[in-house]
Amino acid sequence: MASQPNVSLKSVSKEQAPVIIDRANFDALLQALKKRGYQLVGPTIRNNAIVYETLESAADLPVGYTDRQEKGTYRLEKRSDKACFGYVMGPQSWKKYLFPNRLKLWEAQRNNGSFSVTPTEPETPRYAFIGVRPCELTAIDILDRVLLKGSYVDPHYQARRKGIFILAVNCTEPGSTCFCASMETGPQASKGFDIALTEVLEKKRHYFLAESGSKLGEEILREIPCQPAAEAEIDSAAKALEKAARSMGRTLDTAGIKELIADNFDHPFWDRVAKRCLSCANCTMVCPTCFCTTVEDTTELAGNKAARVRRWDSCFTLEFTYIHGGSVRQTVMSRYRQWMSHKLGRWYDQFGISGCVGCGRCITWCPVGIDITEEARALRESKAKKSV
Repeated sequence: MASQPNVSLKSVSKEQAPVIIDRANFDALLQALKKRGYQLVGPTIRNNAIVYETLESAADLPVGYTDRQEKGTYRLEKRSDKACFGYVMGPQSWKKYLFPNRLKLWEAQRNNGSFSVTPTEPETPRYAFIGVRPCELTAIDILDRVLLKGSYVDPHYQARRKGIFILAVNCTEPGSTCFCASMETGPQASKGFDIALTEVLEKKRHYFLAESGSKLGEEILREIPCQPAAEAEIDSAAKALEKAARSMGRTLDTAGIKELIADNFDHPFWDRVAKRCLSCANCTMVCPTCFCTTVEDTTELAGNKAARVRRWDSCFTLEFTYIHGGSVRQTVMSRYRQWMSHKLGRWYDQFGISGCVGCGRCITWCPVGIDITEEARALRESKAKKSV
């Protein structure tokens, strides 16, 4: 199993020493971003869930709320304090803004007996992502590898990704479905952010320890009320992160997992999982790294206009692998095996990293409570019994 991360806040920042932002001054940070032309996007409460939507100020954050998560279970609950980021995460990921679930690729117009095709110009919004968790930073890095750094660049993702400001928030209270520590993606952010915060609530104090991860982040911190962090404040934040690393709700043993899956492709284990799986695609819809898509072509009734729209798809749908003659993966077993073997195995071959960041969303939002950590453990144990 992967080792627990070594938490040391003193070594993270490459730009400047950590500073303290008092809770009363936190909104000044958000307003400084707005003044620079950023649209704030972050966690807020909608329909009894914490989702990522447009924010106007710190008052829109889920202050004083947490979320209780378990297999197939998600509930909002009131906290006994006024934490701004005292939750784990909701059903949405930042993929919603970087890789939209529906995107018109082009539109065609009939003129004088011929069609002219107009590609959709990539949008370049200036988003400031507020409250990005460390595991989600890794997920964004994975999407960058897939959509920016491969043989083919997605121009729409590239345009959206370019203008993003990332305000990360370290995790001090992991949920019962979290396993980022065993995936080495949390609970502390080490890269990929402009500013990283650790929220600290003490008996008489509520503050954020802030670190810059870029020149722009450093400039923003210089514009708002803050003061250098004392040694005791740095230690308090570090202890909170160390506690979080030790109290993950789940673990995933990643040792030799690619080979484990590849060597057991025809194991009866897959049939046992498939008997429970609904093939509903919830796990891939909430996953922050899944990027499968399909296209839909539409034509006006008059036949003068046509358009092509890209939308999210899933390897769990029967139609996803449809070719002439039928679908390649016709059984639920084959589709579940494809998802898990790609996510935890072949992703290493393609992108040099696991496709799982340990956020636990697929566990929480599976209607029948299938747990990827339990299934990986069951496959390992089944192999061990078979070899005895």
